[in-house]
Amino acid sequence: MNKLTYEGSTFINLRDYKFQDSRAHGFRWVDIKHLRLRAEAVGDRELLSALIGHEQFRDDYAGGGVLPEGPRHGPYWLRLVTPDVYDCISPKKGAEIIREWVDPLWRDVPPELEAALQREVFNPLAAADRIYYLSELEGEAIHDWGRVHDYFHEFVLIDRSAGRITLLVAADD
Repeated sequence: MNKLTYEGSTFINLRDYKFQDSRAHGFRWVDIKHLRLRAEAVGDRELLSALIGHEQFRDDYAGGGVLPEGPRHGPYWLRLVTPDVYDCISPKKGAEIIREWVDPLWRDVPPELEAALQREVFNPLAAADRIYYLSELEGEAIHDWGRVHDYFHEFVLIDRSAGRITLLVAADD
């Protein structure tokens, strides 16, 4: 039995915001999935395993949505995504990765987008007890059309006080 219950998601499409340069959105987006912890306290590795085993994790992030029996996760073959390929990082490092991905100099970020990112990304990063970042996998881990994304950043935020795991993917299409 999975220890996680899917609660819902939020999608931030950078194309929905008015940048000074109309192409600055770079076809980028952030997909945020919230899952409720249903079990007593367990270790982080067990929670990562439960997340990887959850049907919401079976998303190629290329328009097909969640495929409950799907073999892909983002650009990777699902069978090669394990708790061992995640690195524990600080909230500061997570925020740096996102800021650099959105706009390296953080000069052309529309105020409405900045507010949405603060609410949906930066605040949860700061509140998390642990943050895991999916290492960039290579070689056989990349599925047959896995290079459709130029960027694929994945974070798993564990917030035990809120009883929630957040799967945060920042990528492009």
